[in-house]
Amino acid sequence: MKVLIIEDEPAMANSIAEYLSGEDYICEFAPDYKSALQKIIGHNYDCILLDIMLPDGNGIKLLEEIKAQGNEDGVIIISAKDSIEDKITGLHIGADDYLTKPFHLSELSARMYSVIRRKSFNSSNRIIQREIEIDLPSKCVTVNGNQVLLTKKEFGLLLFFIGNPNKVISKSALAEYLSGDYADMFDNHDFVYAHVKNLKKKLSEGGYGSYLKTVYGTGYKWEK
Repeated sequence: MKVLIIEDEPAMANSIAEYLSGEDYICEFAPDYKSALQKIIGHNYDCILLDIMLPDGNGIKLLEEIKAQGNEDGVIIISAKDSIEDKITGLHIGADDYLTKPFHLSELSARMYSVIRRKSFNSSNRIIQREIEIDLPSKCVTVNGNQVLLTKKEFGLLLFFIGNPNKVISKSALAEYLSGDYADMFDNHDFVYAHVKNLKKKLSEGGYGSYLKTVYGTGYKWEK
């Protein structure tokens, strides 16, 4: 799962990222309005954490821009301003939640999980697609009733594919999903191929219906 942290306080941003990385999130940063807008235009995220007070702009205006683009990423406003007007405005524009600083990181993680689950998996803790069953809280995957042991990367890929059925997903998009801002550091996407190959192998050994297809020269598609 990939999250964008729009926060101009480095200590706060790093604290959030350190905690969320332990929860298997890939974190990217945007310390100001301009860099945040560039990332939002060019990339997709499972959740966006948006501070209202930015050095070169207003977070509410950025939220309006996000929604004007038809962006469906989950958005949680995190702000030191405990203003009922800001909360109402943000939620009316399209934010999924509003959290006032200071907050417990465990609460932030729980709210993110709720937003992502609601947007991607219809608020369910359990995903069932024919013979595949995924328990989100325990991160347990079974095929035909038998547990399939996946790595963190493979589990993330499986959720990404199932959450984007019948869409051709490029290798570059998968590289970014798996590695975030570090994706550009790789000379090729061989590591993506390796993770997808291992995921397909483990699911095939469990007897799944071969839904994950290779689109040669382009990427991969999960056929639902």
